[in-house]
Parts: sequence; structure tokens; C-alpha cells
Amino acid sequence: MRPLPLLCCLIAIIVQPSLCAAQDLPDSFDGARTVVYKTVGDVELKMHIFSPEQKADMPRPAIVFFFGGGWRAGTPEQFEQHCRYLASRGMVAATAEYRVSSRHKTQAKHCVQDGKSAVRWLRTHADELGIDPQRIAAGGGSAGGHVAACTGTLEEFDEPGESTDVSARPDALVLYNPAAALAPFDGQEPLPEYDPQSMRKRVGTDPVDLSPAHHVGPDVPPTIMFFGTADRLLAGARYFREQMLEAGNRCELKLTDGAGHGFFNYGRGGNEAFRTTLEQTDRFLASLGYLKGEPQVDEFLASQKQKDQT
Repeated sequence: MRPLPLLCCLIAIIVQPSLCAAQDLPDSFDGARTVVYKTVGDVELKMHIFSPEQKADMPRPAIVFFFGGGWRAGTPEQFEQHCRYLASRGMVAATAEYRVSSRHKTQAKHCVQDGKSAVRWLRTHADELGIDPQRIAAGGGSAGGHVAACTGTLEEFDEPGESTDVSARPDALVLYNPAAALAPFDGQEPLPEYDPQSMRKRVGTDPVDLSPAHHVGPDVPPTIMFFGTADRLLAGARYFREQMLEAGNRCELKLTDGAGHGFFNYGRGGNEAFRTTLEQTDRFLASLGYLKGEPQVDEFLASQKQKDQT
């Protein structure tokens, strides 16, 4: 049997049955500031912002994360520990809600609209938050990685009626096993099982329109991606990286041998992959001037373990 190509297994991988059940959204997080960054009809979308405890003389870099869940489910809790760590290292780090189909009957294009709104909100409120509007990164995992990647690649899919005077394009991308390609690409042979109409219904537009790998230009921000070698979305990520390098952009792809989808999450496998990928994230951000000094992930995990035991 031939292995399923990316297009045929997207739904199977990023829409896991366990993620499709109703999930309660957290009202707030200890130590974080919670704001409503966007209102659509009667839906209020929150962003939870973690800031460093120490004062700064200069505006700080920032990052906003988007959770995974197949555009169908998920909560901002997925990136709580990433935010806490990066705040401890001197960044302003946020984890944002966005509309998903299980709660809001939306499609992937609406997720991307919300992602762009979140980046734009941070940049608009840079002075208030003490952040540098030219050092705002976007990150996420799986479908959330797709949302983040779209903010860095797509010119379209701003929220209708939202002012575009302030850019929604981030200055760096941190992507954990993202769905980087939603449409056929060079060397990828779609199989009869793939139904373009079904994918179009799920994303709300032609899949090519919402596929980051098909919209790479010379101005896509520096990017780092994390994948396990057993993740069937890896082929699309390799193609995305090829397009990035051909366009003259920086794009790193960090692989973990034998790991599957979602391997990086906090709490999995004794946090070994969480530690490794977060350390690599730290070094990537440091290379851009967002962080200084050596990573402190081990110290962070030790402190979290102590808190969990009390």
C-alpha cells in the first residue's frame, strides 16, 4: 500500500477525535493579563499576556502563540508553559483564542483572520504593552502553526472591515509541526482518496489560497519549524522550507527522530521533547536579538516541577 500523501492525511492528523470534544476555554491564567483583542458578533476572543517581572529600559520583543486542534478545537492552555518560559527570559509572550468550528461553526479561513487580528492588535498596542512593534513573532502548533504561518505569508484574509493601516505580518515565525501545505506541490502525487471539495468546505476557500507553502515570497520572516520524522505532515514542511530558501529567506527545520505529531507539547514523554524544542526556540530567538544569554529551560522545568509538587 502506498503511503497517504499530505493532502489525504491532513484531517486524520490535525483533527484528532480526542481534540474534537467540547473544551472549556480558560477565563484567565495566574500572573497573566487577559484582554479581549477582537469581537466578532457576540464572540469575544481573548489573549492572555505574560510579561517579565523585571522592568526594562527598552521596548521588549513579543510573541503570540496559536493552539492546535485541526481548526476545530483546542485551547490557549497548550502554550501556557512556552509563554511562562519566554516571559522569564525577557519577552512579552501571549497565547490567543481564535474561532474554531466546534465552538463557532467556522472554517479555517476564519482562524487565519483571527490570527492576523491578534498580531495586528499586539502591534497596535505596542506602546501600552512596552513591546517593540518591529520585533513581534507568531508561533503555534499543528493547525495553530498553520495559522501563524499564514500571518507570515498571506496578503489576503484580513478580517472584513478591520483597518489594515497596521501590519499583521510578524517579524519571526516559530512553528511546531504546522500544516504548511494544503494543496498539491512539486513531487506530491494526490491520490483518488483526496477530495478537493471536502477540503475546500473545511477551509472555506480554494486550499491553495490558504496554503503557506504556495505563498512564499522574499519578505517572509525568519522561521524555525519543529517536526518528528514520523509525522506525515513533514513532506509539506520540507516543501515550505525549499520555497523559503529559494526566495532567500531564513528557514530552519529541526527534526526529532521517530517522533510523531504533537511530540513537543508540555507534559509529554517526561518533557524531553518540550525541553529540546524550547531550547532550540530560545537559541533561534536569541539569534534574532530577541533574547540574551544561554537558554534556561532546565531551570524553568525544575521550578515548574517544584510548583506541581506543592
